Amino acid sequence: MRNQFLFTSESVSEGHPDKVADQISDAIVDLFLSKDPEARIACETLTTTQLVVLAGEIRCKGVYDDKNPDWEMNGFWAPGARDEVERTVRNTVRDIGYEQSGFHWKNFTFINNLHGQSAHIAQGVDESGNKDEGAGDQGIMFGYASDETPDLMPATLYYSHKILERLAHDRHNKVVDFLEPDAKSQVTLEYIDEKPVRATALVVSTQHAAGMDNDESRAKLRAYVKGVMTDILPEGWLPGDEAIYVNPTGLFEIGGPDGDAGLTGRKIIVDTYGGASPHGGGAFSGKDPTKVDRSAAYITRYLAKNIVAAGLARRCTIQLSYAIGVAEPLSLYVDLHETGTVEASAIEAVLPTLVRLTPKGIRTHLGLNKPIYQKTAAYGHFGRTPEGDFFPWEKTDLVDALKAALA
Repeated sequence: MRNQFLFTSESVSEGHPDKVADQISDAIVDLFLSKDPEARIACETLTTTQLVVLAGEIRCKGVYDDKNPDWEMNGFWAPGARDEVERTVRNTVRDIGYEQSGFHWKNFTFINNLHGQSAHIAQGVDESGNKDEGAGDQGIMFGYASDETPDLMPATLYYSHKILERLAHDRHNKVVDFLEPDAKSQVTLEYIDEKPVRATALVVSTQHAAGMDNDESRAKLRAYVKGVMTDILPEGWLPGDEAIYVNPTGLFEIGGPDGDAGLTGRKIIVDTYGGASPHGGGAFSGKDPTKVDRSAAYITRYLAKNIVAAGLARRCTIQLSYAIGVAEPLSLYVDLHETGTVEASAIEAVLPTLVRLTPKGIRTHLGLNKPIYQKTAAYGHFGRTPEGDFFPWEKTDLVDALKAALA
């Protein structure tokens, strides 16, 4: 690590068009898993001006069965199932807060192009006879943890998320009356001896109500956002006014899917570690947990977080790789970034003895076959508080076992 440097991460709000798409896709995942814990879902969403389109492959008992001749006339959907999907989509957009002329939860055109899962994929993934459940695709997945924040996340991303979460809270709870759903944030921090010490630049661009085209309204918005930044950042971290950028382009009335098309899976760096860690390239939202793009990324975060929480390193990156249809991972790699108290190779030898790293082993260990995913689709999949069934990969319940195995 360099002794002194600047690093930046960004976040986007729940009303950003790509995040609208992510939340819709994960709402569909939750809907199907609530009906069938073994459902297979790959749901992509497109959003644009007054339009939402779903596309992808599904299999779900009681909802969609392309082997059921009784449902053939209804496109293999169970009676009423298409309507339930549409209600889920519209309610998701409503809860985000879109009631604008260019994108309104009641009025947008909805197109459902979900269809049956490929039999050739199913034969590689499904358990049968002596064959264990295989990975849903080939690929590489990374997990990361750092002692920079209490949640063991990169500080730049941690504060980027927190700023936007506060804006969303104030909008939903009518603390202010001029915020609209779409927003982005960006935080640049100075690091000295690997620790963040202050912010050198802060950016927030937020959609706002009409009529804020005068100096008084802009000053009101800026004062509000600066107040949020002051509350969120540690005392003394706020930079001077010249390094605080609030809606630097000026007006931001037209936003969300009306201002820019949104697609599932386009904010994978926001979803993970803000650029502080490598990324395997696979998106999470819209995928059931047999897809290792999702489940293996969760287990690598879980393992990395427990390693740091156990005091075995201050920073940790873990990589797993898989082949489609094959259960066991092809490789496991641990990097402690020269901050470890034990050898990385020793951790690599221990981890598979503590958690089985097959798709089924991961799903079983973390309890992933549940409708727990819509909450992940805004403000990051990691660094969240585990509550009940939600965010189990954020638990640090492996600490004692790691310490004992590496003593």
